[in-house]
Amino acid sequence: MEFRSDNTAGACPEIMAAIARANEGTAASYGADPISLGLQAKFSRLFEREVAVFPVATGTAANSLALAAIAPPWGVVYAHRESHIEQDECGAPEFFTGGAKLALLDGPHAKLSAADLDRRLAGAGAGVQHHAQPAAVSITQASERGAVYRSEEVAAIGQVCRKHRLALHMDGARFGNALAHLGCSPAEITWKAGVDILSFGATKNGALAAEAVVFFDPAKAEDFLYRRKRAGHLFSKMRFLSAQLDAYLEQDLWLRNAAHANAMARRLSEGLARLPGARLDTPVEANEVFIDLAEPTIQALEAAGLRFHRWEPGGTLIRLVTAWSTTAAEVDRVLAAAGQAVAGRAAE
Repeated sequence: MEFRSDNTAGACPEIMAAIARANEGTAASYGADPISLGLQAKFSRLFEREVAVFPVATGTAANSLALAAIAPPWGVVYAHRESHIEQDECGAPEFFTGGAKLALLDGPHAKLSAADLDRRLAGAGAGVQHHAQPAAVSITQASERGAVYRSEEVAAIGQVCRKHRLALHMDGARFGNALAHLGCSPAEITWKAGVDILSFGATKNGALAAEAVVFFDPAKAEDFLYRRKRAGHLFSKMRFLSAQLDAYLEQDLWLRNAAHANAMARRLSEGLARLPGARLDTPVEANEVFIDLAEPTIQALEAAGLRFHRWEPGGTLIRLVTAWSTTAAEVDRVLAAAGQAVAGRAAE
């Protein structure tokens, strides 16, 4: 019963088959192979405009290099306090930007609001040489609490960014899960809503190790080739990263994987929410379940072999994450164990 993270799942068969095909024969190196070159057109069709796409191997690289492209060393990047770039990147955004600051905001379900952002920027000291200068905003789709930004929410944040002349970055580690929930087009939730640059995640949703940095204005990506090389993410055998992304988009594999993971999360949350004293902390909109359970129930689930994260050490808020490979039977095992724990306590 493995629900610690979608990172614990393996790569899906279609991705592994694509890697095996890419391994046949020889191919030009450093992204000059046919698969890598074809990604530009494939992503451009997906987003309904010409884009510039750069495969990298990790989400940390995608986020940090994307922010380095839009924030100078004296800049400020505004993000939620629970964002991945704040809590889980080991200072990589600050390193790759050459020293840009992260300014943190709060908001329910780990989401920023346009109104809060606008108020914060009004007193940020833009143009004052003694202050670090506002440069960018980063939002996470889906958020670190599994909540999804609607297109109107992104558009409102985008309007604030334009008002204050900031770039807007979207950390899309679970972009597929968000899209599967929203049912809108990738264009609608990104560049049409004001997003300038996207970290397009694939690893959490079935890839082996592949992410992409997507620029919605290719003219702004001219020096990104050098940033990627300097960071060690220009792979000599780039075709193996590109093959994963190519297969990920083929026949909407990414959306099918994400929709399945989301459905398993809903099944899990609906069952757990029926337990006495259970309380969902965040609406389940992607593939993460944040729920408060009674401590004896948590301990019984741990004893039964369920793997999950306590969101705070010693607390009763737990996080469970489903993946493309999670089965209904696995979810039902968790629910059965939880039901047995509650029944056992009632009989005492």
